Amino acid sequence: MFGDLLKRLTAPETDRFPEPDAQLALAALLVRIARSDGDYATEEVARIDKILAKRHGLTPFEAAKLRSDAEKLEAQAPDTVRFTRAIKDGVEYEDRIGVIEALWDVVLADGVRDADENTLLRLAANLLGVNDRDSALARQRVEATLY
Repeated sequence: MFGDLLKRLTAPETDRFPEPDAQLALAALLVRIARSDGDYATEEVARIDKILAKRHGLTPFEAAKLRSDAEKLEAQAPDTVRFTRAIKDGVEYEDRIGVIEALWDVVLADGVRDADENTLLRLAANLLGVNDRDSALARQRVEATLY
């Protein structure tokens, strides 16, 4: 009995947290960036659903379900690395730039560009292997569609 308890307490965190697939990882990363400023706005939720539906060919109901699953996963995730690793391993560089555009789309959805969101987006871009120049160009493309 104590052996099992000790084993669970000393097991590495990675054994307790499942690795997400690229689709769920993207959804969780979008949720994480939306929540990073402490205000998970309805505009951000709607934007996440729209992005997921468009990117993955989902119905609005399926996109909302994926986001709901991602919200649960994001709340349990100890770090952002797991999400970005799943995306980086499963997605070509050009498509990772599309992921950065999606992240910028969520950041800009509520009309406020928060420092915490900027910091997390810079980290995510770095972990995805997307350079600062390509991230800035992605932001500019998203801003051009908003204004």
